[in-house]
Amino acid sequence: MIHSLAGGVLADGEIYTFAKVRAGEGAAWYLVPELVFVKEGDRVLVPEGHLTREGVVEKLERCTRQTAPVPVSRVKELLGLA
Repeated sequence: MIHSLAGGVLADGEIYTFAKVRAGEGAAWYLVPELVFVKEGDRVLVPEGHLTREGVVEKLERCTRQTAPVPVSRVKELLGLA
């Protein structure tokens, strides 16, 4: 267990994969599930409200909870390849 200098415990060192997906005019970050393997340029399915949309992976980032582009607790998961 690692402690911060402020006295708290730092979050786990788990590495997450995030995908920036363009679906329509906008782009958003999605968490890539462990068993889904994607690369930049892949067509994927993402949740959007109550619908599922097809989009294209623009960028992938592997990061910790602290360096994630969006909060891990609020991000939606990518559904899979289209």
